[in-house]
Amino acid sequence: MAESGLNATAAALLGLLHEGPMTGGQLMAAATRRLGPFWSMTRSQVYRELPALADLGYVRLGKPGARSSQPYAITPAGKRAFARWLAEPDGREALRNPVALRVAFGAHQSPAQLQELYEQATEYHSASLADARERAKETRKAGDEFGAAALDFAVGYHKAALSWLKSVPGK
Repeated sequence: MAESGLNATAAALLGLLHEGPMTGGQLMAAATRRLGPFWSMTRSQVYRELPALADLGYVRLGKPGARSSQPYAITPAGKRAFARWLAEPDGREALRNPVALRVAFGAHQSPAQLQELYEQATEYHSASLADARERAKETRKAGDEFGAAALDFAVGYHKAALSWLKSVPGK
């Protein structure tokens, strides 16, 4: 954990709460919409971090709504912790690609297994590339150049993955 006491998931939640109070479900939807093309977050991570952020005084709970949904709002202390997190070094990336891992063990697979792996990965990256391009276009059109720049990373990533998939052994 960084000096701010925040891990990346907690920091992302505080960043999203700058938009206004949200329930866990709304935060999950916002994370998928705004961050999904380049940052993964699971529902269990969101619901694990929210009580911890409340215990630290970084978020406060609002009045329960429909179906006992609990809105959270960022506090001034949460805004300061988020600002400290933004000022910290970003750390090292953890590159984990399940397709590359399977390719590393390609000698233990049949040609049919590899072909299926490559086809599924190509479909995924093609669809994700189209989605990231559209989101970047919409985000840029809405005037959010920083959000669009982050989405441009996702565009570049999926382009690189598709280029790599064209050159893998056994293709």
